[in-house]
Amino acid sequence: MARLRSVPVRAPRLPTACGTAKGEIGLMSWLIFATIGVLGGIAAGLFGVGGGIVIVPALIYWAGFSQHKATGTSIAVLLPPIGLGAALEYYRHGNVDVRAAIILATTMFLGAWLGAYAANRMPGPYLRLSFGVFLCAIGAYLVYGACRRLSWL
Repeated sequence: MARLRSVPVRAPRLPTACGTAKGEIGLMSWLIFATIGVLGGIAAGLFGVGGGIVIVPALIYWAGFSQHKATGTSIAVLLPPIGLGAALEYYRHGNVDVRAAIILATTMFLGAWLGAYAANRMPGPYLRLSFGVFLCAIGAYLVYGACRRLSWL
């Protein structure tokens, strides 16, 4: 188990594709992370998604993260900015059911823990395969639903 250190605090070590040998975040890494953050924020504000669909693949393919590290980083990132900013804007327009949100948040806490527990016991390639199948299934379901509403099916 890692030991906690006192000040000075340094940025965590990043893969070579995205950091310097000293573990500092260089300009290029900062730009990659900032781009991923902006794209994830736009997706979150528009569609209510961002972490799994935008941030995780971007961290894997643009920043060189492993599937596990990308998933864990995405979860850590999404707590404050999306949870507060987008929720307040939707609430301001009367588009938040607070009771449902409390129930969902409470049960998602348990579900997220169970999912993380399972993911951390799964080899990386299987986790990536599962993630890809999940995204394809969600995409197919959304396309099917849209086609039905448009009376194309």
